[in-house]
Formats: sequence, structure tokens, C-alpha cells
Amino acid sequence: MDFRLSDDQTALRDGIRAFCDERFPLERLDETARAGGFDRALWAELAGMGVFSLRRPEAEGGVGLGSADAVLVFTELGRRLVPGPLVWSHLAAGLVPGAAEGEAVVGGVEAGAGGPLLVEHLAALDTLVVLWPDRIERVDPRALDAEPAATPLDPLTPVHRVRALPAGERIGDARCAARWRLEGAALVAAQLVGIAESSQALATAWAKQREQFGRPIGGFQAIKHLLADAFVRQEMARAASWAAGATLDHPEVGDPARAVASARVVAADAAMKNARTCIQVYGGMGYTWEMPPHWYLKRTWALAGLFGTVEEHEERLADAAA
Repeated sequence: MDFRLSDDQTALRDGIRAFCDERFPLERLDETARAGGFDRALWAELAGMGVFSLRRPEAEGGVGLGSADAVLVFTELGRRLVPGPLVWSHLAAGLVPGAAEGEAVVGGVEAGAGGPLLVEHLAALDTLVVLWPDRIERVDPRALDAEPAATPLDPLTPVHRVRALPAGERIGDARCAARWRLEGAALVAAQLVGIAESSQALATAWAKQREQFGRPIGGFQAIKHLLADAFVRQEMARAASWAAGATLDHPEVGDPARAVASARVVAADAAMKNARTCIQVYGGMGYTWEMPPHWYLKRTWALAGLFGTVEEHEERLADAAA
């Protein structure tokens, strides 16, 4: 399998990156968080860029690309901490009217897996999809019995805890639910890769400009080791994520479930450790609200339980290897 990007994929990645850099700059993260972490105008722009219709067939108004391309796009979204229920709305395109066009904001919750039911961006949702082990249902988010979390892990991701789920309309069967879990995990892994890459880039840039004892701290061996380890982690995570996307598109080359689980585990580790490394390299400044490192660590926490925890994916890998 050739993992080199085609010219079209490079153009796709660069186009999304330029859009995200312009519309979601790090300098506006605090402003976005204070505004509730969601902007419908920016959501419509994301739809216009094809983020939600990316894998829909061209005959149905989509872009007609594959999972490998979606992985590139979601890596860039993760890199700039773009807020909103991105993965759920992307998966819902074609099942929920308006999701592909950005006219309907679709969030989701995984039910039947134990633990609390948490819904992100509830106030902004037009539709909530409930992912059960054997089906997918659609419910009216306004009908939920839910209470907001006073202090969410990620300031850009407001969360409500759902006390009970109302009866919903069935829109997908067990096969569709299984596919969503697999594809959703791959897209979350891609977002985590973006976090790992951006954290490493921030740490490296800071090490070049911050001086101690009359020289940049990047010249000290201890800092070099931290940055080198962060770089290796991001490269491993990117390779695993690309492999997952390619295997989803071409299951004949390997086991998609195993590839996705591998990507999810490696990318989660890279994002968490690189975000922590970034804070460490920034030193005392890394713990302040004004500096960007904490945003990446908090988004990593927010993504940790989506479409399976790291522990669940590790168990799947262990079962596959047995």
C-alpha cells in the first residue's frame, strides 16, 4: 500500500489547513469559549468546505471521497481545535436531512455501553442521534432530561448529563451502528493526531524563542529529548491514522477494525503525551490561561471517551492478537 499523498489529497489538506488557520486562530480560543464554543455561521462555512458531505457520493450531492481523505481533513480540524459535534454530523450526512449541508447540527450519544450519558453542545443541536449496540435512533434534543456540567473538561465543549433518553425514531440498523463506531473512532483518532502535531509544533517554536542563561532553551539536551520524543510520537500516530483510513477504504489489505483500534490507541497516547510535553516546555507559562498548551490537553480529555475508550480499543487489539 502506498501511503504517499496524491496531489489532490495534498491540495485538500492544504485547503482545509488554510481555512482553519484563518477562521479558527489560536488567539480567538478564549473568545470562542466565552461565546459557548459554537458559531452557526462558521458551521455553515465548514459545510461549504465539504467537511460533512466529504464521503457522500457525488450523485447525492457529496464530494465523493473516501475515509483516507476524511482522516486528512479531521486531522486539520483537530490541529486547530475546531469546536462542535464534527464527527457526529459527518457520520449523520445522508441519514439526517440537512446534516451534510450544515443546515442541521447533529450531535450524538452512545447508549448501552455503561457509564453516564453525556451530550456535547446540546444547546446548539437540531438533532440528537443515539448510537445503540444494535441500532441508531434519532431524538429531539429538546425532549431530553438533562443538566449542564458546571465546569466541562474542555471550555470549547459544553456538556450536559442526560438523566433519561426518550423513545426515538430508528434510522439505522445494527450494521450501520457498527460502521459508525468504526468510522467514528477513525475520525477521532485523526483529530488526536492533529492535537499531537500542533502541540509538538507549539513546543518546538517556544523552545526556539524562549531564552534562559543567554541561550534558547531548545539548545539544552533535556528539552531536545522531550521534543524528539514528541516528534516520534506524532509520526507514529499519523502513520497509524493514515493506515486506518486506507484500510477502511480497502478492507482487502487488512482488518479495518484492528487498524482503527491501533490508530485510536497510538493517537490518544501521542496527543496526551505531546500536550503534556508542550505544557512542560512552556514551563510556568504553560499553566496559564493566556497560553495555548492547556487547550490541547483539555480537548484530548474531551475526546478520550468518544467511540470507545483507549482501554476498550486495547482490549480489541488483544483479542485480535490472541
